[in-house]
Amino acid sequence: MRSANPYIFVENCVEIIEYYRNILNGEIRNVQQTEDGKCLHAELVVGDSIIHFSDDFGKTKQGDNVRVSLECESEEEITRIYNDLSVSGIVTVELQETFWGALHANLVDQFGVGWLLNYQK
Repeated sequence: MRSANPYIFVENCVEIIEYYRNILNGEIRNVQQTEDGKCLHAELVVGDSIIHFSDDFGKTKQGDNVRVSLECESEEEITRIYNDLSVSGIVTVELQETFWGALHANLVDQFGVGWLLNYQK
């Protein structure tokens, strides 16, 4: 496993990440936005940690807006974790190739914990 980091989904992501940057004295990196200004992905670096952010695109509600992002080391690892966490869980995005050159999946496990799985090829 390369890393496990929180991933926060909020409305008005660009404004909110700036708010946390000021409080945590962090650095904003890797901001990816849609043509209409919505944030697809952004990173707030705080010390040795990264907190990931995205606009919620109306798909989350308060209390369901923090997930754990796992950056896997291999295709075998992401497949194993995906298969294990999917048991009695709810897959929201099947394990698949992405436009950013990764294998990626989203799911909620049997205990209600949300996971974002990624393996950057």
